[in-house]
Amino acid sequence: MSLQDAFYRTVHDYPGGCESLAPRMGMTPAVLRNKANPNTTQNVVTLRDADMAIGLTGDFRLLHALCANHGHVAIPVEAEGHAGDLAVLELVTQVWAANGNVGAAVDATLADGRVELREIKDVRAAIYRTQQAMLSMLARLEDMAEPAAKGHS
Repeated sequence: MSLQDAFYRTVHDYPGGCESLAPRMGMTPAVLRNKANPNTTQNVVTLRDADMAIGLTGDFRLLHALCANHGHVAIPVEAEGHAGDLAVLELVTQVWAANGNVGAAVDATLADGRVELREIKDVRAAIYRTQQAMLSMLARLEDMAEPAAKGHS
């Protein structure tokens, strides 16, 4: 997803859309609507706008689009607390599901014997979600790791 598309979806999927979000961002609905419109060159989205939109909406599509565009994956930092076996198991099942989604996306891409750019975007998105799930599982396991015992590494 492009950054502009992510900003558009963030703004328009917010409950009440531009009319509700714009005042919270310190602008009129018309200005926010223009900033979100991918077909206009007026009222360009700034980094401040993007950051504020993420913070106010809790919608992280902009962050994920930015990371994906540059070969990175964003994963949430878990709140402090002890991770248990059940939490890791839940993450393992998310990894399995995400891997299945990659397989389904590749299968759909190859089903008609042609590979189209729009299909590659679906595969890329599925792979991104798998990477997120795997990195979340790794982070949870790292949180559970006991410090190395003296004399052991």
